[in-house]
Amino acid sequence: MNSTEPTDAFLRKIFTQVDTDKSGSISSNELQSALSNGTWSPFNPETVRMMIGMFDRDGSSTIDFQEFRDLWKYVSDWEKCFKKFDLDGSGSIDKHELKTALSSFGYRLSDNFYDLLIQKFDRTGRGTVAFDDFIQACVSIQTLTNAFRRHDRQQIGQITIGYEDFLTLVFSTRV
Repeated sequence: MNSTEPTDAFLRKIFTQVDTDKSGSISSNELQSALSNGTWSPFNPETVRMMIGMFDRDGSSTIDFQEFRDLWKYVSDWEKCFKKFDLDGSGSIDKHELKTALSSFGYRLSDNFYDLLIQKFDRTGRGTVAFDDFIQACVSIQTLTNAFRRHDRQQIGQITIGYEDFLTLVFSTRV
């Protein structure tokens, strides 16, 4: 185990503090209080909901300790990624930094699309994306890309689908 990774005892202490109702699992509200987006404001509730959906293996809509450990590692990995692309150290990602990050992940998107992403994921109106919103943006793009690829049988970056198939694609995709 990497010496910089938190110990189970450390994570158990956090888990116990956050589990305010002592149920043995963490609700979305409890998880939101455990996470910090670096701006002293609560984590985006939509991002918290998305992460619970990703890590809640038993369908309880809550996170048990094992799920919390996995989620903690996931958020820590995203934090390292975020800091790597927050080139000016501002604590948020601007359009140029977002483009650099997504380009490094293999995405080739237009400047107009980056404007749309900033508009969609900027909750502060400052033209930047906070840590939690960065996670949500990246996971949303990856999830939608995976759904798109299932229809892009020739892997050419284009699909032809009917309207109902499109609606099914959108509504069956968990983002």
